[in-house]
Formats: sequence, structure tokens, C-alpha cells
Amino acid sequence: MMNNLPSSRISPAPAFMRCGVDYAGPFQIKIIKGRGSKSIKAYIALFVCFTTRAIHLELVTDLSADAFIAALKRFISRRGKCSDIYSDCGCNFVGAYRKLMEFEKLAKSDNYNQNVSKFLTDNGIK
Repeated sequence: MMNNLPSSRISPAPAFMRCGVDYAGPFQIKIIKGRGSKSIKAYIALFVCFTTRAIHLELVTDLSADAFIAALKRFISRRGKCSDIYSDCGCNFVGAYRKLMEFEKLAKSDNYNQNVSKFLTDNGIK
């Protein structure tokens, strides 16, 4: 007998509000067509919506945390912000998590808030 599904998979929500991410690859991508063409290794970041089972694919240049964050930014700009993202414990995902937590700590610091406020007022932005 199968266990019940988690509530994140059965409760109604907009598409990609709760999703999972994993990598596929590597794939060889040709840069130039024709004779003497060069190819590079690339990966696909696969985002799966838990509510609708829709997928979103992003091309990633390597397995670094920076490349994953760039793919995540592209995903969010296209699909909107997620409330929950699930992944395996790959080192690139763990590294990206650490970088995001470091950024959150920086953003909450008083010095950062003062610098942002000064920049906005200097440029006439409310």
C-alpha cells in the first residue's frame, strides 16, 4: 500500500509555487555550425511543479553554485517566486543555499540598508 502524498503536492496552488529541481546531463552543445565546430559541455536544470507537474528547463554551463543561482534567477523572472524549492543534497545546491543565506545576512545588516537608502535618495527613487 502506498503512503499518502505530502500536503505540498495535493493542496491547490499557482503553478511553480512549490517545485523541485535537479540536473540532467552533461550534454555536448555545438557552439559553431559547420566544419571544425567546437562543442562545450552543458547541463539542464529541470524545475518540476509539484501542483501541475509542469516542467521548466534552463540551460546551465557548469555544476557550480553560481551557475545554479543564474538559472534560478532566470526561472524566477519567467515563472515568478516560489514558496518552496526541493532538491537533493548536491554540492551545487548546498553551495547556492549558503550563498543565499550569506546574502540574506548582508541584506539585513544596518550598513547595507543605509547604503541602499542613500543610493535611492541620491537618485530620486522613493
